[in-house]
Amino acid sequence: MKAPIRVAVTGAAGQIGYSILPRIAAGEAFGPDQPVILQLLELPIDEVQEALRGVAMELDDCAFPLLHDYVLSGDPRVAFADADWCILVGAKPRGPGMERADLLKDNGKIFIEQGKAIDDVASAHCRTVVVGNPCNTNCMIAASQAKRLPAEHFTAMTRLDQNRAQTQLARKAGVPITEVERIIIFGNHSPTMFADFGNATIGGRPAADVVGDDAWLKDEFLPTVGKRGAAIIAARGQSSAASAANAAIDHVRSLHTPGDALHSVAVPSDGSYGFGDGIWASVPVRTAAPGTFEVIRDGFEHDDFAREKLSVTNAELVEERDTVREMLG
Repeated sequence: MKAPIRVAVTGAAGQIGYSILPRIAAGEAFGPDQPVILQLLELPIDEVQEALRGVAMELDDCAFPLLHDYVLSGDPRVAFADADWCILVGAKPRGPGMERADLLKDNGKIFIEQGKAIDDVASAHCRTVVVGNPCNTNCMIAASQAKRLPAEHFTAMTRLDQNRAQTQLARKAGVPITEVERIIIFGNHSPTMFADFGNATIGGRPAADVVGDDAWLKDEFLPTVGKRGAAIIAARGQSSAASAANAAIDHVRSLHTPGDALHSVAVPSDGSYGFGDGIWASVPVRTAAPGTFEVIRDGFEHDDFAREKLSVTNAELVEERDTVREMLG
């Protein structure tokens, strides 16, 4: 049997944590022959730590063959010690009347601490995935604290947007999900993100040709994908949990598994597609080796409509960067 890898998960007693942990322990993220040690971080508050112990009891009761051990802690330096992967789910949600700038700064304090701890105590090859929103900028803040680990080891999740877009196109076209390919999310994980239908395919044909409804693509498809999270909150009274956990599994599995498939990941901008310096923007990537990606710069053409959408989401990310500039290491 392979040696176990250490996987740290923050916000582990929350809804997303509750959904994602059994799937990691079952081998869905790192493979059916890869044992794991789960290192679970939650707030150092008695009732929250008690809830975390309850989650651990359920993991025990599932009798996962791949779950070698687990660690429960309220201390980031304990939870991240020697971690091979860190999945940062926990974040402060936006409250009533809270301005986005306040949300960015409140979360910034969390991700400064976690970024420093990861850089100090995680393994030298550790990969960090930020799920907690606003994930692009939270990732940028965490990565800015790292002096030992390279920026490319920090990514943020836009796979949920990609999955939403893929499903919407498949339903519109009346085809299985697997028929939709090359649907990539550009920019921020926010309503400004751009689900690039112009370069997507359905059954190997251009998606726009198959759909045959330009107004639907621009006026219904894009807002549906961009505002799906708010629609789910309105419908169920709580934010996305199962679908977010599923997307996080997809994100990690795709980054861990080399291959030719393209997937959407928010990565440090190198100027590709017009994105600004120092921001984490979602672009198409291919996994070259476990945990290592290459940005795909060829094969994606954008018309004036698409370029305008890219400009809008880039402007939002640059504004977020400037809002938290004093937090960047």
